[in-house]
Amino acid sequence: MYQEHTNDREIVVMRSARSIRTSRSACLAVIVAIACQFVADIGGSPARAAESGNDAASAKPATHAETVLIPAPGMGTFGGTVDMHADLFKPDGPGPYPVLIFSHGRAPDRLARAGLKHPIQEWHVRYWLEHGVAVLAPVRVGYGETGGPDRENNGAIFDASGRCTSKPDYANVAMALNDATLTTINWVRSQPWADGNRIVLEGRSMGGFASVAAAASRPDGVVGYINFSGGAGGSPDRSPGHSCDPDQMREVMAEFGKRVTLPGLWLYARNDRYFGAEAPLGWYAAFAAGGSPAKLISVQEVPGRDGHLLLSYGQEFWLSDLDAFVKSLGL
Repeated sequence: MYQEHTNDREIVVMRSARSIRTSRSACLAVIVAIACQFVADIGGSPARAAESGNDAASAKPATHAETVLIPAPGMGTFGGTVDMHADLFKPDGPGPYPVLIFSHGRAPDRLARAGLKHPIQEWHVRYWLEHGVAVLAPVRVGYGETGGPDRENNGAIFDASGRCTSKPDYANVAMALNDATLTTINWVRSQPWADGNRIVLEGRSMGGFASVAAAASRPDGVVGYINFSGGAGGSPDRSPGHSCDPDQMREVMAEFGKRVTLPGLWLYARNDRYFGAEAPLGWYAAFAAGGSPAKLISVQEVPGRDGHLLLSYGQEFWLSDLDAFVKSLGL
């Protein structure tokens, strides 16, 4: 069973492992097939670098990827141009193709951020390619081969007891994220292989926050966005389940909710070690109160995993909702 609450502004779906199990006998073969492929793709890779997307193996994906460079003016250390490295995957057949822009998260560890190579997992790339959608996964400034200054440090600091001792600046982080996302959107719209009027934004963790922030800018050509476990200011080791100043993030999301007119899909798990159970619900409620069309999928838990890894390990809870959302966008 799951509960669905609907009004003019929002739809909230609550999911649990128990509710999924009640229907599992009807689709066991499908789930087993998905699970087997999923395990083959992700192997036993550690989840400690989830924010940056490195919970997947960092080897070159088997699905063919082109490496492209996206010029990012003004994002260098002294205001120069930095080339963002990006993985580009194209579906079979002639273009132009609709395009998914995938935004990675932010690992707490500096070395993990520097080691980011391929932001999106291969199985998820295949999902979009099977829908005829090209996938572009840029490595933002301050990460991986792109390098450059750390423009996304939100200023959250935790002491040894897990108490947040600073005042982060999430609005400033959103502006830095927007620089990267909007630059990428503009680049996509200039490419002959891309359908510049059918762009979807998707991100995980800070990348989910980036997708919401970009949607609030109302960029041309974007038809929808997907937010997996989006936010900032979490520290799963020092302060598991409690981010720094979640009320400030709620205020930022409330402002976004007044501006976003695009359809959106928000997905969180209540056993998220970065943000906890309640804060993301508050962020969504504040956002939806502004009138923006969005649907929230709230998963009770991702069994045996940090719920922050919902994208990687929670397919059974959200796959049908993602399918429906993609269909609603005409993809």
